[in-house]
Amino acid sequence: MTSLDEATEAEDSGPSGYAAARLRLLQEKARSGPPRRSALARLTDDWLGALFTTAAAEAGVRGAALVAVGGYGRGELSPRSDLDLLLLHDGSADPGRIASLADRIWYPVWDLGLALDHSVRTSAEARRTAGDDLKVQLGLLDARAVAGDLGMLAGLRTAVLADWRNQAPKRLPELHELCRDRAERQGELQFLLEPDLKEARGGLRDATALQAVAASWLADAPREGLADARRALLDTRDALHLSTGRATDRLALQEHDQVAEELGLLDADALLRQVYEAARTVSYASDVTWREVNRVLKARSGRPRLRAMLGGGRRPEPERTPLADGVVEMDGEAVLARTARPERDPVLPLRAAAAAAQSGLPLSLHAVRHLATATGPLPVPWPAEAREELVTLLGAGEPTVGVWEALEAEGLITRLLPDWERVRCRPQRNPVHTWTVDRHLVEAAVRASALTRRVGRPDLLLVAALLHDIGKGWPGDHSVAGETIARDVATRIGFDQHDVGVIATLVRHHLLLIETATRRDLDDPATIRAVASVVGSAGTLELLHALTEADALATGPAAWSAWRGSLVADLVKRVGGVLAGEAPAQPEPTAPSAEQERLAIEALRTGGPVLALHTQPEPHEPDGEPDPVGVELLIAVPDQPGVLPAAAGVLALHRLTVRAADLRAIELPSEVGPGAVLVLSWRVAAAYGSLPQAARLRADLVRALDGSLDIPARLAERDAAYPRRRGVKAPPPRVTVAPAQSRLATVIEVRAQDAPGLLHRIGHALESAAVRVRSAHVSTLGANAVDAFYVTDPDGAPLPAEEAVEVARALENALRG
Repeated sequence: MTSLDEATEAEDSGPSGYAAARLRLLQEKARSGPPRRSALARLTDDWLGALFTTAAAEAGVRGAALVAVGGYGRGELSPRSDLDLLLLHDGSADPGRIASLADRIWYPVWDLGLALDHSVRTSAEARRTAGDDLKVQLGLLDARAVAGDLGMLAGLRTAVLADWRNQAPKRLPELHELCRDRAERQGELQFLLEPDLKEARGGLRDATALQAVAASWLADAPREGLADARRALLDTRDALHLSTGRATDRLALQEHDQVAEELGLLDADALLRQVYEAARTVSYASDVTWREVNRVLKARSGRPRLRAMLGGGRRPEPERTPLADGVVEMDGEAVLARTARPERDPVLPLRAAAAAAQSGLPLSLHAVRHLATATGPLPVPWPAEAREELVTLLGAGEPTVGVWEALEAEGLITRLLPDWERVRCRPQRNPVHTWTVDRHLVEAAVRASALTRRVGRPDLLLVAALLHDIGKGWPGDHSVAGETIARDVATRIGFDQHDVGVIATLVRHHLLLIETATRRDLDDPATIRAVASVVGSAGTLELLHALTEADALATGPAAWSAWRGSLVADLVKRVGGVLAGEAPAQPEPTAPSAEQERLAIEALRTGGPVLALHTQPEPHEPDGEPDPVGVELLIAVPDQPGVLPAAAGVLALHRLTVRAADLRAIELPSEVGPGAVLVLSWRVAAAYGSLPQAARLRADLVRALDGSLDIPARLAERDAAYPRRRGVKAPPPRVTVAPAQSRLATVIEVRAQDAPGLLHRIGHALESAAVRVRSAHVSTLGANAVDAFYVTDPDGAPLPAEEAVEVARALENALRG
């Protein structure tokens, strides 16, 4: 059925005809995107126009018009969009007749279940309201007649546009502030896993704000790619409305697959990448536009004073301050000098970018576009100057981000580093990560720039930071793929063979220190020797230490803390000793501390658990946020089965997160009494800063050990009382045996979705497998738990290979069940 047929049916049959035609239109797979939005707007116009004509005649009202504003005014109706309507009248009719006319229009809309934003005003009232309310004025900029007196609307539009342009010096800063406040609340669309397509920075609201700026004639947004970006966001919202059946702008995780399918995309990652690319275009255009608005307003504010000083005449030329060869500062931006010849100077893009970043200036849009069109490719390998300018750009700190984004917006980054294309706008579904892959790499370089005084080769550190996750654009282990890419890139940009090898090693093993420090026993000489053999030299260890910190800081707040930093520093110190020729300290059976022995004696005497708590705030950086309150918890209990799962379960009930655990048996002097005592040394964090009471912990532990406290039931009861938000299904747990990690024990590694009681379930499964847990190293990143358990047989020896595999399989099955 054609749009004309649909309109005829809508007019002939009233609301039911419109509803049927609307449904058919939304179900047409062949018509989507802008054609469907326009057709829906026309169909709605025809229905509302017929309603208005009939209602105006019945109410006896002349001199009125029905006006579409906002998104409806622009003809951008998504399947579940609100209808923004203004009933405009000349004030000559009786108010009762105007109210009757409005009711005859609004109620049929409501009867169909459509969301409606409505108002009734004269032209003078509309203009006055727009002067008081910026949002009303923005809506009227898109006003379009649906039916009635077209001349009345034409007059209002002319007046509103004139007001907007005359008041631009006042209203545009107000609009900019609204955009900033919204971005603060909603975040950046291009980095969010569940973005609001309308409200987040780089979304549809910002695209509309750019149109309003253009309507002011004060400045205009860069047009290239902007219309396509807006269309991509609108198409995504259409698909979201159709797949959910709801009027929502939030692209929730559970909707990604359906929306991708509705849009004909390969998968959810392809969807996010498309959305991110669109948002990045809108965000960059917004940055450029608001910078131009501020520049123009600043120039206008100073012009009368200049005229007075100079006695009229021509406006003076803006001051140009040299920054680098071919680069100057003008009006608060880095621009090309008049003498610059980009067609003869292939290093100029990097030199201009480095000069801008080092000066804390944005790189002007005109300069970047001229460089993109006029500059030829760099020779391969790059000349030394190009490599030095890249390192200078990366070492500039926070200003690097804006300059890098400007180069990327015009395609200069992928021209310089072709492998960048595979990570550009690539989403990271691990919630630990704040950024997309490409932005994370730039952020890592920014973080590394603050650590360059700690290393002898800051250039290698900065380049390795930029490349450490470059392999995420390829299948398989990103560190392995990244090593090959980093080797090629480092050779391309002109490093010698030795430096290329160091960069490749840093990329290949950028997770080595953090994973070893948090998941392995640092008292085991095999652990230290294994790291030393991989790193190879003190210089590489120094660089890897700094890269580890930069990577974690650039990942997100959950990836780094003073505690993690101290573990990594301890590991680096031990490995450094081995690289310097020292033998790693051999673990020796150590006598229990005085407190451990006291607790063990008390436990043996009473026949029950004895606890000691030591609390203190975790150390933290002076300018950083303090870590949660740390708790050192010692538990001594007569040797018996089930101690580990019981203790872990009790801690889970009290919302204590376990960071590290050590369990061992202590043989007391014979005069104290026969029997062994188990001593557990826990390092835990209080989830909400609240400290547990030792007496309550002990009472619950006694009940857990005698079986009167059903820990699984209590945890299930708590989960039922506070159900988790529906989200994507977590991948299944994975349990593996780490090969040749220790000569003293077998290392079993568990990767699973973090949940209350997880350590309790693991401990119970290991107890059921009749193995002893020598130590545990637990690490929680976002929703993922990665725990390593050093286990032995009952006699304290490592498990035979086949038995270790069976234990791992049994543990995995228990966690899946």
